[in-house]
Amino acid sequence: MPRARRVLVVGIDGVRLDTLARVPTPHLDTVADSGFLAPVTVAESTPTMSGPCWATIVTGVRVTKHAVWSNDFSGHRLGVFPDFTTRLARQDGRRTYVAAAWEPLVTVADGGPVFRRPTRLTHHAPAADTPQAWEDADEATVRDAVAVLAHEDPEASFVYLGAPDETAHHLGCGTAYEESIAAADHRLGRLLTALRTRPTYADEAWTVLVVTDHGHRDEGGHGGASEAERTAWLACAGPDITAGARPLRPVRHEDVAAQVYAALDRTPDSHWTLDGTAVPTLPQAVLLDMDGTLVDTEPLWLDAAREVAAAHGHTLTDEEGAGVLGRTCADTAAYLATLSPGAAADQTLESDLEDTFLMAVEKGVRLRPGARDLLDRLADGNIPAALVSASPRRVVDAVLRTLGAEVFRTTVADGETDRSKPYPDPYLEAAARLHLPPGACLVVEDSPTGIAAAEAAGCRVAAVPSATPVDAAPGRRVLESLAHLTVF
Repeated sequence: MPRARRVLVVGIDGVRLDTLARVPTPHLDTVADSGFLAPVTVAESTPTMSGPCWATIVTGVRVTKHAVWSNDFSGHRLGVFPDFTTRLARQDGRRTYVAAAWEPLVTVADGGPVFRRPTRLTHHAPAADTPQAWEDADEATVRDAVAVLAHEDPEASFVYLGAPDETAHHLGCGTAYEESIAAADHRLGRLLTALRTRPTYADEAWTVLVVTDHGHRDEGGHGGASEAERTAWLACAGPDITAGARPLRPVRHEDVAAQVYAALDRTPDSHWTLDGTAVPTLPQAVLLDMDGTLVDTEPLWLDAAREVAAAHGHTLTDEEGAGVLGRTCADTAAYLATLSPGAAADQTLESDLEDTFLMAVEKGVRLRPGARDLLDRLADGNIPAALVSASPRRVVDAVLRTLGAEVFRTTVADGETDRSKPYPDPYLEAAARLHLPPGACLVVEDSPTGIAAAEAAGCRVAAVPSATPVDAAPGRRVLESLAHLTVF
């Protein structure tokens, strides 16, 4: 059963990017390490104020469309360009949730609300305009949000923490400001724990985004065009993003809402005229299957299996042939032995399969469409590539004469790990040789057998089916060809 997709966006107001380098933020670091943390430059046309920036973040359109030009929201066009919780609730009937203390986000104060019609809402206004009152309001907000996230089932949520921004306004960007950021990170940790303790968490695929709206001047305050005020950031982790990924282009505030829709597999309607798009990223490494993925050898392998089966008294059916795709010689030999009761021992069948397949491969193999361009792009981008095959070393070396062994940092063939595909061992071995965690690697595969191995290893997968259909799933994209693998 496919895992249910869920999204949590945590907005922390007014956190300078350079401050994160000094303040311990272990929970934000967990999100960043599991995906990416990237700077965001507030667009020149956007005032560096909370209202315009948060409106851009949650609607996915720029200030010229949503028309929130200050912290007074009068004259806005949020009815035409609603926030993601409202779109998802009203147009798709999805359950959405918002928790915030700043009144214009969730009430009619100052021309609000920004979040017009989420399914569920939590609001705790601060008792006074003081740093401590804002800490208390954030604490109450998170307390309620933890209960909702742990025990209810919102599909898309937004939780706002405002104390760091207010502390900077009152006291500047000194010790108290850094302490407030550390407190916000602790609250983020409680929200993440609420997700992980959900009874249904194992059956869910969560994307988490943590974002700030703007920076601050050293003395506190914002609204100007200085680098300290105009630099924001976004951290994002989820089933479709490899650990330690690098954004392929600069990240923008308007991309946040688009990333939410992508995480929920919701294709934005063209009439929404979103300005943002999901952030394309580069993995730290790409692990590539060989047969059927980079080279068109699956027909050769199937012919070899049919030839060996026929030599031992069995005619392989189409259904039986599908069962040998992506399998090792040893696995296929054992399978053929069950189909031909009078066949030779598995070892003889395995030797026959390897010899027959190798003979066909040595006559020449064709590259799959887009294979050469993909390998060239990996080399040009200095992204490590590994070849991970269920074929014997003799076959792999024969194919490498066509692919070029120099394009791979390492190659793993059948027999070089304790178990082969569909077990995770080959992909775990390749990641270890590259000194990377499996979650930092993108696997490119064509067969269900190889995909099962990659996902068991904890890798993200780009599936390019050859002989057998493959369904999309969290952590797995399905592409028509390697030529469509333009982003990772």
